[in-house]
Amino acid sequence: MKNFKELLPKVRGFAFDVDGVLSQTVVPMSVEGIPMRTANIKDGYVLQLAVKLDYHIAIITGGTSDAVRHRFSTLGIQDIFMGQATKIETYRAWRDRCGLTDEEVLYMGDDMPDIPVLKEVGVPTCPSDACIDVKEVCRYISPFEGGCQCVRDVMEQVLRSQGKWGYDHTW
Repeated sequence: MKNFKELLPKVRGFAFDVDGVLSQTVVPMSVEGIPMRTANIKDGYVLQLAVKLDYHIAIITGGTSDAVRHRFSTLGIQDIFMGQATKIETYRAWRDRCGLTDEEVLYMGDDMPDIPVLKEVGVPTCPSDACIDVKEVCRYISPFEGGCQCVRDVMEQVLRSQGKWGYDHTW
């Protein structure tokens, strides 16, 4: 079995859960009971960079917040799938539409609904505070918690492995 670093040169697509991955697991609530999610600026930077570098990126979340859609669409991400209680069908449709193979996709999830996708992709990853069941199926566990640069961690490693990381890119 290949180690995690050996899988990275093939990655052409990234897919992410939101709550517990792109935002922290402890979420304050508004007076109306609406979760007020966090967003990490360094995760945002690498996401918009990957868009500019023509990687396929999907957000697949069970949440339905307009703020989540707005955050990721302003980074240039077009494939934002919300209200996805069962994520595997959405993942497969996105993968096929983008012309990707499972081996070319890195997915990061943190909880039970993410496991079917994690078992199918070529590069299953999770934040350090993911549930134990998720950790057991992942090839890489980021040292960072969800919402605290775990996305930056995995994406930067992919870009570095492919010689696409740095400040000298022109658009």
